[in-house]
Amino acid sequence: MKVTEILALSNEELVKQLEEAQKELFELRFRLSTKQLVNHREVRRIKKKIARLQTITRERELGLR
Repeated sequence: MKVTEILALSNEELVKQLEEAQKELFELRFRLSTKQLVNHREVRRIKKKIARLQTITRERELGLR
């Protein structure tokens, strides 16, 4: 998900996307620890997605965007 797509989301959708991403990260970490994860780069991709979502959320709280 690109930044322009994230900016187009409403606050409720942004929170929902963040919750889904955190749930997905939990599942990926679980699969990684049980050696069932094939592509370990997925963890990094989801972590970056969470960081983007949190940054946009914080910018909106501060009124920067």
